[in-house]
Amino acid sequence: MGGEAGCAAAVGAEGRVKSLGLVFEDERKGCYSSGETVAGHVLLEATEPVALRALRLEAQGRATAAWGPSTCPRASTSAAALAVSSEVEYLNVRLSLREPPAGEGIILLQPGKHEFPFRFQLPSEPLVTSFTGKYGSIQYCVRAVLERPKVPDQSVKRDLQVVSHVDVNTPALLTPVLKTQEKMVGCWFFTSGPVSLSAKIERKGYCNGEAIPIYAEIENCSSRLIVPKAAIFQTQTYLASGKTKTIRHMVANVRGNHIASGSTDTWNGKTLKIPPVTPSILDCCIIRVDYSLAVYIHIPGAKKLMLELPLVIGTIPYNGFGSRNSSVASQFSMDMSWLTLTLPEQPEAPPNYADVVSEEEFSRHIPPYPQPPNCEGEVCCPMFACIQEFRFQPPPLYSEVDPHPSDVEETQPVSFIL
Repeated sequence: MGGEAGCAAAVGAEGRVKSLGLVFEDERKGCYSSGETVAGHVLLEATEPVALRALRLEAQGRATAAWGPSTCPRASTSAAALAVSSEVEYLNVRLSLREPPAGEGIILLQPGKHEFPFRFQLPSEPLVTSFTGKYGSIQYCVRAVLERPKVPDQSVKRDLQVVSHVDVNTPALLTPVLKTQEKMVGCWFFTSGPVSLSAKIERKGYCNGEAIPIYAEIENCSSRLIVPKAAIFQTQTYLASGKTKTIRHMVANVRGNHIASGSTDTWNGKTLKIPPVTPSILDCCIIRVDYSLAVYIHIPGAKKLMLELPLVIGTIPYNGFGSRNSSVASQFSMDMSWLTLTLPEQPEAPPNYADVVSEEEFSRHIPPYPQPPNCEGEVCCPMFACIQEFRFQPPPLYSEVDPHPSDVEETQPVSFIL
């Protein structure tokens, strides 16, 4: 009955309990993580005095995987034996919100509205992200149970969404992924030529809403018209009683242009946006949710050529600063050691103009008016100095041929640091 605050109105025996509800302290909080505090109130409204044995709060969380025929009484023994199931518990909290004093068996609540606050902390060890699939689920809930004499217990339940954060800024998820594959197109001896595909993504980890830039090179040496495509696949794996079930879904896709025979095409950052999906679940022993980016080529009359690049959908977005440098460096495998070299404290001044032209060229451009007086010890006009400099012609054009060759040829080797 979880989902809305104050829901699950429960009518007790003889109409004494009008409603029983459960609200969280922050209803806008969408999800909780390990170590966080869950707080709220249990709301009870009575029209008459109500006798209680206890009012308790339970918080539970477990992963279950199961499939096969139902184990109902009408099912045969052989069919029931085919059913498989597994369960793992992650959360089990019990709190007493109201109990009778020692030596007394019941509590008497007066008519009206009553509030019972609660507060508990989730375990510090990682909790697995909430998930619901075809053959299993990972669910958390908070339930308030009202124990009354001579009548069945009343309860109200709220689902608790839990997320296990995955930071895409970790070094393992910032590593670029690159794959290459080639396929011969044809049958037996009648091959028409190969189709080759190379695909790369800048990093392995992305978050919901991000657009993944895809870099790919496709070469079509076959005689057929091919179409490149890309898609994000979600793979759900369930494990129960030593058996597994696997479900694979396409959650997003993009299509490229047709490539004619003998042509090539390049994807220079073609984007594929990630839709809202469950983050990767990699830390549960019976349910696993993986993602992959498939870049593939549809070839008429032949099996498609496909590259699958591993992908992790995280919850903490890419920060795009310090991690970016390590990602780019690893992508191109460059030697970045030259960055550690220190620059000189004071840069060297450029050469004088008179040092790069001949004396004859210099004498032709001596100004016709007298030189300015010696400014030593006085404040010189900077404007006059600028005019004096710009009267010269520009330096000669750069040439590989030395106009004044020397007798001695330099044989010292030259090396470049890349």
